[in-house]
This record gives sequence, C-alpha cells and structure tokens, in this order.
Amino acid sequence: MNDPHIPDEIFYSSGEDAAYARQVVSTPQTEHPAYTLAFQDTDFLLREDLRPIRFQLELLKPKLLLDEANIGSTLVMYGSARIHEQAKADAAYAAAPEGAQKRIAKRLQDKAKYYEEARKLAQAASQCDCDEDGKRQFVVCSGGGPAIMEAANRGATEVGAESIGLNIVLPHEQAPNEYVTPSLSFQFHYFALRKMHFLIRARAVAVFPGGFGTFDEMFELLTLVQTGKMKALPILLFGKDFWTRVIDFKALAEEGTISPDDLKIMRFVETADEAWQMITEFYQEPIGWKCEPTKVELD
Repeated sequence: MNDPHIPDEIFYSSGEDAAYARQVVSTPQTEHPAYTLAFQDTDFLLREDLRPIRFQLELLKPKLLLDEANIGSTLVMYGSARIHEQAKADAAYAAAPEGAQKRIAKRLQDKAKYYEEARKLAQAASQCDCDEDGKRQFVVCSGGGPAIMEAANRGATEVGAESIGLNIVLPHEQAPNEYVTPSLSFQFHYFALRKMHFLIRARAVAVFPGGFGTFDEMFELLTLVQTGKMKALPILLFGKDFWTRVIDFKALAEEGTISPDDLKIMRFVETADEAWQMITEFYQEPIGWKCEPTKVELD
C-alpha cells in the first residue's frame, strides 16, 4: 500500500467529542442533565455510587503526571504546620501573652531550628543527579502547606529544583505554599489516597516534630514496614528529645505490644547533614548509583 496518510486513530478523542457536544442545538432533551456526557457531568461524578471511581481518579491523576515528570523516587518530609522559621517564631513569642500561650510559643520558638534543618535536607536531596535511566531521584515531597512543609519545598527551590506538594481539602482555608512547583502541586479529597501517594515513590522519609497529622502519617508508615507490607527504607525522626517526650517507644516494647526489633525501623537525627549521610549510606551498596552527601550553608 502506497498511501502515506493512513490515520493513527479512527475514533474521535474524548476532547473532540466534548467539543462537539457543546455545539448541539438547544432543546428540552439536550438541556436536561441526563443528556450530558458522563465524564462532563459533575453532579453525576459526585454521586455516592461513584465513590469507587473517584478513588481511582484520585489515585491515577497524580500517578500519571508524576510519571510524565520523570520522577523515579521521592524524599518525603512530614512535619508540623505550626513550626515556622526563626524570625516568625521569635515574633510570635514576643507577641504571646504571659501564661500558657507564652510557654507554648516558647516551645515552638525552640523548635524553629527544624525549619532550617528541613531546608538544608531538601537542598541536599534536590542536588541528586538522575539515575542511568534518566529518572529523577529523591525529589522532595511535602504536604504542600506552611511551616515545615514550606521549608521542604523552599529548600528545593533555593537550589533550582522542582518539588512536590500534596495538599488536602480541609474545612478551613488550606493553600499550597509558594515554593511548590505548580505542575507538581496536587489536591486530594481523600486522606487515604494522599497517604498512598506520599509512599508509592518514597525512598526515604524525614519526620519532623508535628501533631495529629504527622503522627497519623508516621505511624501508618511504621506499621507498613513493621508488617512487611513495605520494604525497609530510611525513616528519620528529627528531634529525639521531642519524640521520646511525646511517645514512649521503649515502653511499647517493654509492654510487649511491639517487638524490640521494631525500634530499629526508625532512627533519631538532629541535623540535615546527619540525615542525608544516613540516606546515602543506606543506598550506597544496593543500587549502582549514589548521591554524594552535600553540605549546604543557608544565607
């Protein structure tokens, strides 16, 4: 056959069909919601019966876009939305009234150092080269919000790298921080799907001091590794004093509700340099490439 103009597709795309659908003549039939294309019918997609489809879509959309962005692995960074950089923490402490609020502001001020460590760790990870297949490795991934999450995305931006933000719809205003790469900024309705995307590509996880959300994410991760549903990876808890004060891990082992070996799933660290050294040492032998530890001085 000599005809060079054989089309690749003979069916119109969904986008083309959607465009044609918008051009129909207005009649009682075409104006009724029943006539709307199913994939354009928001009311239909939001029906209770369609929840399984919404699960699938919320899993699939970020996956496809991250695949297209050539992201092979991530460094996930969990942490509080209330631990801000030092200047903001100092100002909040100075403005706090005496009493309980002052004491809380002081504790947050003392933990502001972890904002800087999160920035430094993100900077180090973001300077990794691609692997031999061209996949980007240890791309910084945060919850996309303020404070520690902001520090993670900010650190990546400061060395010219892209980073991921996984936001969640909440009753109160919650917007991505300004450092998240727009094309890698995702919004979730379901916490479960968001947590899946945190871990699908994770090859290391840094957990900074935080509250219920951070605890939820951390304990699910620890459980997945403990039960063998997920392979071991570096799980680094920043701030031993904080973690051992709010959670008595050793008591869990002493009570027999976890194994003493379960305490080895995570490691306590204090600095970004220490954390990055542990990550690079963990992966130095099992894979054929490595990222050299990088010390980054903040301005």
